[in-house]
Amino acid sequence: MLVVAEQLDPTADLVVQALAALKVPVLRFDLAEFPQSIVLSAEHRDEAPGWSGELSSGRRAAQLKEVRAIYYRRPGLPVVSPQILDAYKNWALSQAVVGMVQILSSLPVVWMHHPDVYRASAHKPGQLVTATTAGLRVPRSFVGNSLAAARAWGERIGGSLVCKPIAAASINLPDAPPSMLPTRQLDVSELDESLELTAHYLQECVPKDFEVRLTVVGQRMFPVAIHARSERARTDWRSDYDALEYEPVSIPEEVACGVRRFMAAHRLNYGAFDFAVRPDGQWVFFECNPAGQWQFIAKATDLPIAEAHASLLQGAVS
Repeated sequence: MLVVAEQLDPTADLVVQALAALKVPVLRFDLAEFPQSIVLSAEHRDEAPGWSGELSSGRRAAQLKEVRAIYYRRPGLPVVSPQILDAYKNWALSQAVVGMVQILSSLPVVWMHHPDVYRASAHKPGQLVTATTAGLRVPRSFVGNSLAAARAWGERIGGSLVCKPIAAASINLPDAPPSMLPTRQLDVSELDESLELTAHYLQECVPKDFEVRLTVVGQRMFPVAIHARSERARTDWRSDYDALEYEPVSIPEEVACGVRRFMAAHRLNYGAFDFAVRPDGQWVFFECNPAGQWQFIAKATDLPIAEAHASLLQGAVS
């Protein structure tokens, strides 16, 4: 099987280690290694559908016809040769991306996750529609750049709001490492003209007893309560990891059924779901990250999440 991920990815490392324990042969590479150190040779014949050929890292090789599963997790972008003139580098980069990704995408294998499935399932506004259709409870939400409409919506909510990124949760500034953009709590009176500069994602502020990171691998669910011990973490637990405590919990059956329907609707076999659990016990869906982190959960709880990945992928190989 293939593992397509950055070389310095501890989450992918755990999956590779679990696959090795099951004696599953793995070729791991990053798209950033193609085309300079990864070699692809693929051909499609006229008498039968399907690509054949070889993918080689120089140390190991995989026959495309023998690949049964692909674990695809946040790989980098190809790096083209410095011999290519600057005027042609973007073109060469696009050729490398499409050439490799589309050959892999055409293989009839088990994916975690197919790039097209990831792109289609990662959008938060669409997730709210899917979650509601699946029977999950969601927060009342607003997306737009109309200050008047946002204020009117906030007045109807009648309480605190939160503003969160609708897409990338971090920002890259010149000469600085990526900076996380945490969820921010605010009142409707704080909405000003800056809202009109781009699309903003607002939600009602859901009262929380605690939050849950639900890691789903195939049919297996690993619900873990996240208890926040600081004000920052209570608004967005990602902003203060040192103030978090983790506790495996049970998931209500109606929530589990809704999650299964959500997964089926998006053709997912992995998802990192974020829920708030209200003081009355109601679970409220926030989002699902189809490539979300789970290493920190596994480390804190000893839950066999890596083993669940390996078992699902091994089932496609054996």
